[in-house]
Amino acid sequence: MHQFSISSRLFSLDLTLSCGQVFRWERDGDWWQGIVGNEVIRIRQEGDLLLIESGCEETTRSYFQLDLDLDRILRSIDRDTVIHGAIGRCRGLRIIRQDPWECLASYICATYANIPGIKKKIRLLSESFGEPLETESGMYYRFPSPEAIASSDLCDIRKCSLGYRSEYLCETARVITAEPGWAERLAALPCGEARKELMALRGVGPKVADCVLLFAFARYEAFPVDVWIARIMQHSYSLPASAGYRRVAGEGRALFGEYAGYAQEYLFCDRQHLTAGGL
Repeated sequence: MHQFSISSRLFSLDLTLSCGQVFRWERDGDWWQGIVGNEVIRIRQEGDLLLIESGCEETTRSYFQLDLDLDRILRSIDRDTVIHGAIGRCRGLRIIRQDPWECLASYICATYANIPGIKKKIRLLSESFGEPLETESGMYYRFPSPEAIASSDLCDIRKCSLGYRSEYLCETARVITAEPGWAERLAALPCGEARKELMALRGVGPKVADCVLLFAFARYEAFPVDVWIARIMQHSYSLPASAGYRRVAGEGRALFGEYAGYAQEYLFCDRQHLTAGGL
């Protein structure tokens, strides 16, 4: 086991892993265990210390974006009493930097599904099509590559409880497989153009596209909108109930600027408090 120092004011492992960004982490007492690329990471936080039982510090720092200046980001979005309260209650939440393909495929699987259902789908996919990772604590599986999905029988993919999403995932995997440099090309595009490119893929609507931009490409101006964010924007920022996705996302970007995605995550993290009036 090894450890390194962090500021508990600027990083909360629990908030970061429990706010719905990622789906392959499980809590075991004080420990969190997840699979990042080729590594099984087992980690816990004790105040200003991160203890790593398995996995390396470099991967951990990169994955949790620990070198990003969170103080500066939070100051930039702290523009009103609503977000100020969310920052106070959720301080330390960080946006994870995810692998582009895994993030894209995961959010295609996540469409119209709850968290336990999403985790089940991704676990079955990984066990069925991912490369095994044998460790002292047992067998784990990498997230399947686009090539593995693209070359698999659609019926086998359907067995992973994906339903109608099976075709979307399979077709998108074929597109990604045919363009090995797709992630690098997308990363070089302006945010609006990258969003259009993502939405041209099967199973990718505006919310999935914004989630992928935010979580995989660090396009922090992206502002994903789900039912919780729509309610908060209506109740706390006076948007009409009829406001569609495009308007709500646009208002979020206009309100919070280049780090609107961080504002979105803090509002989502604080959703129970912000919607306590029964919205």
